[in-house]
Amino acid sequence: MSAAIEKLSEAIDGVRITSRCWTTDEAYSYCETLARTHYENFPVGSFLVPRKLRKHFYSIYAFARIADDFADEGYGQGYGKAERLEWMARWREKLSAAFAGRAEHPVFIALAETAARFDLPSALFEDLLSAFSQDVTCRAYATFSDLKDYCRRSADPVGRLILLLFGYKDEELHRWSDCICTGLQLANHWQDVAVDQQKGRIYLPEEDLAAFGVTNADLDQRIATERFKRLMEFEVARARELMLSGKPLCKAVSGRLVLELRAIWLGGMKILELIQQIEYDVFQRRPTVTSADKLGILYKTLIGQL
Repeated sequence: MSAAIEKLSEAIDGVRITSRCWTTDEAYSYCETLARTHYENFPVGSFLVPRKLRKHFYSIYAFARIADDFADEGYGQGYGKAERLEWMARWREKLSAAFAGRAEHPVFIALAETAARFDLPSALFEDLLSAFSQDVTCRAYATFSDLKDYCRRSADPVGRLILLLFGYKDEELHRWSDCICTGLQLANHWQDVAVDQQKGRIYLPEEDLAAFGVTNADLDQRIATERFKRLMEFEVARARELMLSGKPLCKAVSGRLVLELRAIWLGGMKILELIQQIEYDVFQRRPTVTSADKLGILYKTLIGQL
């Protein structure tokens, strides 16, 4: 068993973790360490997030990161669906126990405190686990509606949780956030068509493949035919439309959150622009946001240019 899987198993089994009593401060520190040291971390708790909120970002990130690892790390290490789904089921049990006031694992001790303080609904966390479980069992999507429902559970809850941490409960703001989160996830899927295919996943909906005359055999050849390029142009336009629908959110909030949202929105739009610039041939090279692109995004973020 690899060190990564041993760590995951320890996390889910509670070995050497729940054998002691954790204070709330210790639990938050555990989540922060995981967030800062995980190889696939993102800038949670960055300078854009007020210091008083950072530990709450860490607790949410740790919960989601470990669950996502059950699906992806387990797959990469050759573990079967049944075992990975069992890990997910036990993580879900711990979530239920935490919301019932019986948290023992440090991630859930911290998460329960965060959820209680900001009145975070358990349904958002359950949706995330539902999407992570789907990653184990679903390798393709028949329709765009199916894919969008997956995004609703895998991406949208994150945006809603962030808004709630900052005190924004208005449903219209949350709907704008959903548009941005789904659009951003679609942008990531179209950026990673080749990468995901190597992992046995195809996010391009089967109905769209058929509509543009693209077969799975065509994808296996990893050649950007004219049919494939037209398909990608269609998918990129659909993601861009969602991003534009959510754009009002970037002006509806205030403080540091407005900077965070501007940067996220501009980053998503940049990915779509890069895919278009390479004429939708994501097989030859992965469209990547460069350091120069990031500086441009930062500049636009600071001056409010969207």
